[in-house]
Amino acid sequence: MKQLRIPLRRAVELYIGESQQVELCNGKKVTVELLDIEETRDPRRSAIRVSRAKVAVDGKDIWLSSGNYNLPVTFGGVRIDCPITRGYLQDGSGQNKWALGKDARFRLWQADSPLIAPGTFVYPIKQKWFASDTQMSNEPVFVDGGENPARSNIYYHWGLDFGGAEGMIDVLSAVDGIVVSSGEQAFDGYEEIHPETSYDGVYIVDDRGWFHGYFHLKTIFAQPGKEVRKGEKIGVLGKEGSSGGWSHLHYVIKCRQPSGEFGVEESYAFAWEAYVKEYSPALIAVARPHHFASVGDTVSLDGGKSWSSSGEISDYEWTFTDGTTASGAAVKRIYTMPGTYSEILKITDSRGRIGYDFTVVQVAESLHPKQPPPSIHAAYAPTLNLHPGEQITFKVRSFCVSDGKEVWDFGDGSETVTVQSDGNADRHAEDGYAIAVHEYEKAGEYIVRVERRNVQGIVEAVAHLHVCVGSLVV
Repeated sequence: MKQLRIPLRRAVELYIGESQQVELCNGKKVTVELLDIEETRDPRRSAIRVSRAKVAVDGKDIWLSSGNYNLPVTFGGVRIDCPITRGYLQDGSGQNKWALGKDARFRLWQADSPLIAPGTFVYPIKQKWFASDTQMSNEPVFVDGGENPARSNIYYHWGLDFGGAEGMIDVLSAVDGIVVSSGEQAFDGYEEIHPETSYDGVYIVDDRGWFHGYFHLKTIFAQPGKEVRKGEKIGVLGKEGSSGGWSHLHYVIKCRQPSGEFGVEESYAFAWEAYVKEYSPALIAVARPHHFASVGDTVSLDGGKSWSSSGEISDYEWTFTDGTTASGAAVKRIYTMPGTYSEILKITDSRGRIGYDFTVVQVAESLHPKQPPPSIHAAYAPTLNLHPGEQITFKVRSFCVSDGKEVWDFGDGSETVTVQSDGNADRHAEDGYAIAVHEYEKAGEYIVRVERRNVQGIVEAVAHLHVCVGSLVV
């Protein structure tokens, strides 16, 4: 049997008060101790919004936020992150998808190391970074009404969800490997260790022994037992299976964890590193994760996870759904009306380069706290290398509603366009998304807005998209 490639990261799990010595891939040894865990919960669902672990590396301590779009940090001569803490498992469905055996898991790399071996991993979807909604590790599910306060448990997401236009976005193998399952067909020889099969999914095992899963595919091309190369097209993004009705790729890595069991390997940082290497963006704005509150609650928005290749972001500007603005990486808002809001973050780096992202804020009625507000998902294709005069397809679907229409403003001064989705009446309906087609006459960066209006014309949910035409911005 071929010897498995040893990952660059070293994983360790600790109880509070426990320490272990960890040997990095360069032979250096460091001592890691878990000192404390601190959770910030929302006042309505008591869902964890931030879980921080205080960890000491060779006697020097730092607080690390777990998951939720956080990247590894360089500290104490290592790169380190905290993918998961026990609180997320205790609140959730009871399934330990992470195979976490103690209070928290940490991953360590030598300070100058890439996160994953160069040349062994690519970005698994052919589209612009943050081209649509996302749900990443430890983020409570929200797009399809998953934040429903009437639910008895909270579903914290594991793996990565990349929203996109149904049937229009290629899904790529992130690695060289062997297809161990395709749909409900499995390749003999991996039954004891490979995860479950699903009609809408594919699993590929790489030379580390890591299993890469791709789910909710509209079309599958990968064949069981066949070898695939990284970057090879294995399917098309869709909303099949347990997607909740919104079109996205659910991507997950599963491998042997320190507990000895197979569990989720946090992959956001790997995807980030691969995207930056392949597309060389000048900067990336990050306004996520989403937020859930009730009318009158104070909501804290944070763009501090944003990044610039120049190393410095000079300005953070927020434009809110009601037209007001604020400055600063972190701002606070109080919402007086229920609904789903999409707040715009604009960042400017020290070289004058600009980036955009959006954060979703779902606000429930105070008098009906168990009734989820309407929500909305928007996407477009293609998202890369757009040119003036090129047709772009925009898709939208609303959730937790039974009437009303969606109205598009394409951000270029053209007339608005009204469409009507099915309100997620049938999750897998072929025509569930309403479609609009638009062409931009001039090159530029456009902030597209789509809002769901009820029969009285009142806006109940808003989404934004950032469309770059004739621009190198990716």
